[in-house]
Amino acid sequence: MKELVEVIAKALVEYPDEVVVTEKETEKSIVVELRVAQSDMGKVIGKQGRIAKAIRSVVKAAAAREDKKVIVEIVQ
Repeated sequence: MKELVEVIAKALVEYPDEVVVTEKETEKSIVVELRVAQSDMGKVIGKQGRIAKAIRSVVKAAAAREDKKVIVEIVQ
């Protein structure tokens, strides 16, 4: 899941070198944290959070194939 979020985020931002994705596994789910440059934050979130929702939907669909629950957090 980490690689999927990283590929999507790097395609969206102006500074792909500053994209950092970390993955934490808990008992019931996997938490994926996405960090981007401050100036790229709006590009990753989108108007009314539409791009962030789309990223979460894609990751959720990929996780469903592996029967896992994934939470994507966009962190400043």
